[in-house]
Amino acid sequence: MSNFTIVSEFLLMGFSDIRELQIIYSLLFLLIFLATLLGNLLIVIVTTIDRRLHTPMYFFLRNLSIVDACYIAVTLPKASANSLLNSRVISKGECVAQIFLVVFFVYVELTCLTIMARDRYVAICHPLHYTVIMSPQVCMQMTLTCFFTGLLYAGFHTGYTFRLPFCQSNVIHQFFCDIPSLLKLSCSETFSNEIIIVVSGLGVGGGCFAFITASYVRIFSTVLKFPVKEEQRKAFSTCIPHIIVVLVFLISGFCVYLRPSSVSASIEDMILSVFYSIIPPFLNPIIYSLRNKQIKEAVKAVVKKNILSRR
Repeated sequence: MSNFTIVSEFLLMGFSDIRELQIIYSLLFLLIFLATLLGNLLIVIVTTIDRRLHTPMYFFLRNLSIVDACYIAVTLPKASANSLLNSRVISKGECVAQIFLVVFFVYVELTCLTIMARDRYVAICHPLHYTVIMSPQVCMQMTLTCFFTGLLYAGFHTGYTFRLPFCQSNVIHQFFCDIPSLLKLSCSETFSNEIIIVVSGLGVGGGCFAFITASYVRIFSTVLKFPVKEEQRKAFSTCIPHIIVVLVFLISGFCVYLRPSSVSASIEDMILSVFYSIIPPFLNPIIYSLRNKQIKEAVKAVVKKNILSRR
């Protein structure tokens, strides 16, 4: 151990070593970041201003948009700046903060999606009791529970990861700091870390997936009994986009976090990471706004109001 050099900073992987491509990737990341930020902030503003959208469904959608905007801000600006400046360095402190925030927002995003499935289940299967079951107090309690348990979850995994010495290398085979990539750099035994990741990943991710699946099985069985086809179409239009987001998020996340650290790093890890760290926050505003008549009407009303006020 005396011959090892303890790592104080890390080098992130880039998507290309060609300077022209680095600039293109930097601009692409910046555009995706700005579009994601604008889309999610628009949903937050609209669902806050328009009183017609002060319902549990849009309350959770607003929370999801806030989480998405913060989540993508943790990884993409740094990746964009690194590509533009042709720099790969990230300090250990920045890496600690990035891992904590990534794990925290992944946990909160997943639990928010689970609560949204619960909300749709109650709204469709128990409409008469909806306002009682999903009261404002219950919605706030569920949201605060997500955030509080997320802090504990992220704090534990971050602390348990950085108790390890990193002396194999300082090159992280990823465009941001994540736990599986860091475990490959440790010069000590990481078996317990891998077991904890698998157990907690299957426990939280698998549990949320099972809950969401059970909710939608009951939702679809109820929707198919609707006598009016238009009601069926409306119900499916609010559920199917949610299912797509959950599947993309979970499948890509499982592929990255549940792979053994002994598996050699490859470009596949970076591509899969894009699917759970960039695609969901980017797609959520598009899916939930373009397919939602109330959101579109509220956006038009806000835009029209701002135009008239300037005149």
